[in-house]
Amino acid sequence: MKDLQLIPPNDPRVLTAIAPFQEDMLKELDIKDRAELSDAMFTTMFKYGGIGLSANQVGLPFNMFVLGDHVGLENGLKMACFNPIIISTGVEEVAMKEGCLTFPFVFLMITRPRKCVVKYEDENGDLKEGSLDGMMSRIFQHEYDHILGKNFTEYASKMKLDRAYKRAENQMVKATKMRAAEKDHRFLP
Repeated sequence: MKDLQLIPPNDPRVLTAIAPFQEDMLKELDIKDRAELSDAMFTTMFKYGGIGLSANQVGLPFNMFVLGDHVGLENGLKMACFNPIIISTGVEEVAMKEGCLTFPFVFLMITRPRKCVVKYEDENGDLKEGSLDGMMSRIFQHEYDHILGKNFTEYASKMKLDRAYKRAENQMVKATKMRAAEKDHRFLP
């Protein structure tokens, strides 16, 4: 399978809800099976330094996302979720800074339910149901928003979003300067 690339946040594919996943959709894009797609999604997620990634963030029309597979999250719990749904959420809410691979360097304080009960099909097509708490619950909810065509910036006021974009712009400038400086130093004797 070819390398997957993130698409920009203004691409309509990121802003549109996705139809339910069906097996025959894979063949249309020359993808062998769910496992191959899941592996490619995890590889892409790691390449960009994420802890979750939805298919529409890389321009694929699949109702699926991956999350986890990090030692610090639920002892490395790894989930590939096809046709996921959130059955219910807990009443306790937690505010926390969130970022998103679609919006590099943008971090916003977002309030979400601490717990959720979810159902999805895994990379083998097996139906799974479970309760998630803490970070895995938050990531699941964040990625679930993506497949509904919603993104985390919609939870912030215009003022907070403008400030976050300004900070992100400053961070990108710093990162670009650091990369240029590192390049220059590589060629010094």
